[in-house]
Amino acid sequence: MDFPESKHVKLKTLDAVREDAQDCTRCDLYKNATQTVFGEGGNQARVVFVGEQPGDKEDVEGRPFVGPAGRMFDAILEEVGIDRKKTYVTNAVKHFKFELRGKRRIHSKPNAGEIRACRWWLDQELTLIQPDVAVALGATAARALVGKAVPVMTLRGTITESAEGVPVFITVHPSSLLRVPDEMDRRRARELFAEDMRKVKALMKG
Repeated sequence: MDFPESKHVKLKTLDAVREDAQDCTRCDLYKNATQTVFGEGGNQARVVFVGEQPGDKEDVEGRPFVGPAGRMFDAILEEVGIDRKKTYVTNAVKHFKFELRGKRRIHSKPNAGEIRACRWWLDQELTLIQPDVAVALGATAARALVGKAVPVMTLRGTITESAEGVPVFITVHPSSLLRVPDEMDRRRARELFAEDMRKVKALMKG
């Protein structure tokens, strides 16, 4: 796939990248999504959290991690003492991919081509922020950061490296905690995720 030459120009600020991303047509997902949902946080962030893609609520509001999983994520970060001012949250894919079921928009997993097309934006974010660590929240984020499919449950809690040389911490996406049917199992899953976030905190230098 050929991209417009202007899209290959390295931009100097997050605000400039964010503005440019609003007109992104690097894959076909923009055609049905409401808008580009770019990352949020400052360029002094010590950790970049990378999810899969915006959900329905994020697509409507234009902000990442504002749905139920995002609220749980925020609560856990507060519990373990990670300062949100030192974090940046984004997604591997910046447009909402979905299937219509009646009037409902049901999440659909991004494919390898869509992940690859959107990797350019993630590259800009990582290059400009230079975090101590990037956290892959789930398989799609891990694939985007590492450049290939990785077994998340096998590598969970371990560190690998992105193409830019940024340490990548592998864990699950917080949305997976909401899908655990048994209450006791759900509590345990939440505790395990909190343990992962404590490890992330230890990797933050600032």
